[in-house]
Amino acid sequence: MTRTDTSDAYTRCAALQRRHDPTFHLATQVLGRDVRPAVHALYGYVRGADELVDGPGRAATPQGRRAALDAWQRTLAEGIANGGSEHPLIAALVDAGRRHDLPLAELEVYMDSMRVDCVGRVRIGSREELDTYMNGSAAAVGRVMAPLIGVPRRSREDVARLALAFQLTNFLRDIREDYNMDRVYLPGLDEDALAAGRPTPVPQDELHRAGQLFRDSARAVLGACSPRARPGIALATTIYRRVHLARIERRGGLVPA
Repeated sequence: MTRTDTSDAYTRCAALQRRHDPTFHLATQVLGRDVRPAVHALYGYVRGADELVDGPGRAATPQGRRAALDAWQRTLAEGIANGGSEHPLIAALVDAGRRHDLPLAELEVYMDSMRVDCVGRVRIGSREELDTYMNGSAAAVGRVMAPLIGVPRRSREDVARLALAFQLTNFLRDIREDYNMDRVYLPGLDEDALAAGRPTPVPQDELHRAGQLFRDSARAVLGACSPRARPGIALATTIYRRVHLARIERRGGLVPA
């Protein structure tokens, strides 16, 4: 793609992020101008996968959704190999990966977790299974983000753990919504209570773990990242801890009816 085409591709990725994840978009805006487009591009790719699984235009069958994810992953691999792509979201990420030396191979693990959601009914039965899922859905993306916020390779796992804190908080916040989609990500939930529409206790060990992950990993990442990245990380972390987690705690750790 030409330079003009790539610029337009980045713009499209930024628009996707602004529309679908305003909190992340706001946090991205306080990063340096040199890395913002790459963050938008990373978001564009993962959002593209999410749309193939859950979007209004998704394939009607699990097999069709898996095939669409396979094609999406293959398009990225071909774009990396060719140094560009005709698909604007892929073109932006390939360009970002080259400019910032991003570990884009991590996104293969991300796609593995997306395939779990293709089957329709999802039941994660153990913390080990949950951690495997979140390693793909969150930690892998954190590892790609690490160079963009100036975190050295030796501290990359701190970013991965912070990404786990965000993902785990989303699962705690969205229990009812996920259950309505026939998905239970957190082991130990009372499905009978959820089915009956009764207030349901969230798994307290996972609620505690989310808070602990934020406390430990946010401190480590803020200490390792570039000064320009600190306000955005602090903003996103504060919103999740003081809004989302705090709201669950104010409800007494219950999923509302």
